[in-house]
Amino acid sequence: MKTIWCAWIFGLLTIASISCSKDDAAPEPELIVSTEDIAFDKEGGSKFFHVKSNIAWKVSSSQPWCTVNPSTGKKGTIKIDVTVTANEVTTAKTAVITVVAGKVSREITVTQDAGIILTVSEDEFDIDTEADEITIQVQSSGTYEVEIDGDWITASGGTSTNPEFQIESNRALMDRAGTITFSIGDITRVVTITQSGQPLSIPADNSGVSSNAVTLAQKMKVGWNLGNTLEATSVNNGVYSASETLWGNPKATRTLIDGVKAAGFNAIRLPCAWSGYIDDLETHHIKDSWLARVKEVIDYCVDNDMYVIINIHWDGGWLENNPVYAKQESINKKQKALWEQIAVYFRDYDEHLLFAGTNEVHFDYNTPTAEHVAVQQSFNQTFVDAVRSTGGKNATRNLVVQAYNTNISFAKNYMTMPDDDGNTDRLMAEVHFYDPYEFTLQEESTKYLWGADFAGSPNATNWGQEVWVDEAFGIMKTEFVDKGIPVILGEYGAMFRSSLTGTALENHIQSRNHYFNYVNKAAKENGLITFYWDSGYTGPGGSGLFNRSTGQQVYPDAIEAIVSEFD
Repeated sequence: MKTIWCAWIFGLLTIASISCSKDDAAPEPELIVSTEDIAFDKEGGSKFFHVKSNIAWKVSSSQPWCTVNPSTGKKGTIKIDVTVTANEVTTAKTAVITVVAGKVSREITVTQDAGIILTVSEDEFDIDTEADEITIQVQSSGTYEVEIDGDWITASGGTSTNPEFQIESNRALMDRAGTITFSIGDITRVVTITQSGQPLSIPADNSGVSSNAVTLAQKMKVGWNLGNTLEATSVNNGVYSASETLWGNPKATRTLIDGVKAAGFNAIRLPCAWSGYIDDLETHHIKDSWLARVKEVIDYCVDNDMYVIINIHWDGGWLENNPVYAKQESINKKQKALWEQIAVYFRDYDEHLLFAGTNEVHFDYNTPTAEHVAVQQSFNQTFVDAVRSTGGKNATRNLVVQAYNTNISFAKNYMTMPDDDGNTDRLMAEVHFYDPYEFTLQEESTKYLWGADFAGSPNATNWGQEVWVDEAFGIMKTEFVDKGIPVILGEYGAMFRSSLTGTALENHIQSRNHYFNYVNKAAKENGLITFYWDSGYTGPGGSGLFNRSTGQQVYPDAIEAIVSEFD
């Protein structure tokens, strides 16, 4: 009995021992992570995930640029911070975060976008006045965009890693700066291009400008105005806006100028405005793009062996409407600044190019006071001095100065030619002629007839007929031409009254053509060079002669009346 009892006791102890071992054994590991993937952009930063485990755990990262915190922990649910540094390389990166709890592990894949690289070899170039080409070494992680500020800078070729840029020669007086901006994503690199301007003054150069005013005037036969185009400007509360097409004409083309030359004209007056193209009110700096555009139109003419006059024309009235002491100093300051720039930019042209200082300077249309005359003539003097100061061909280039309001009677009574820095024969005088006004310009007028054939008609004026043309042009001959000062008749013309019908229209056409022919005949006899005012508009009340888009003649009879004296 004793042996059996002992065995029974031992069995109970063994069972108890086994039971106790099962209660005290480690639990099965449980490990849960809240995500399998974490993504970062190239900038890096911090994100997090959670670990839930019933036992102690640890976490590690496969890459040094990806760190975790904390890296160990006990059972429970724990937040783990993942920090990634910015990606400075051009490829995407991957790291693996491993979480281990006992024999169980979980992995989280961390990805980061590729970094963006954009570098340039130089961020500034200093170019002299001459044309040049530069190469910029660019290192980029992808395709970049290029933006150029400065129409004198153009992309000219090269490769993506060594792009090339052409820098045009700087014809202008003032230095200029432009930029080339490279960008990819939100990264930009700016390269600044600074180019020197031309010197204000260079030694005199008489080559190509040997003709004095009298000789040159003999070469200029008959002229035409590109009206209402390059001078098209508006001013609102002192703010200028300008566009070649602002007043309804298309941009001037070589085709148009070719048509004018083919019609028989050999000289062109280009009325020009400048204030709408000034980008610095302190220096009165004229935009390079506008100077280049004026040059383009000048070249249309010069390439046709035509003589060209450019001026400061109306330009919002700052110059034309203010011959008064109160504004004399400020206007002459601007006049000087503009003409220095214009003269330098066009300094290399030969005698085919002439400068005219102003247009129709007047306070009103009445007889000028001594103040008006003195101030207006100071504008002329400032113009001549500014041009001559630039030297080169401008030292002896033929210049044109205007009478007060370009009026023939005022020219006789008040005009004095400016001093010309030692030159005695390089100036011309300019007047305009729109007499009789009722016939030429007054839209509401019933005076649509002109000339001896219609003398006494109620539709013809009793003044401004052939006798007055002869007298007026004779005044200019006596007062100027005979004294070695050629005279430019810078504007004349007469509107076409196409609203008339029947015999009235026929007689008007006859009168208008006769007027054109007589003005040119009398001008030629008295040594005046005429420039017809073409406004571009060929409809009722217009003075246009050509289709501005095609260069075709709209009124060939009127053109023939003008040019026939010079065949």
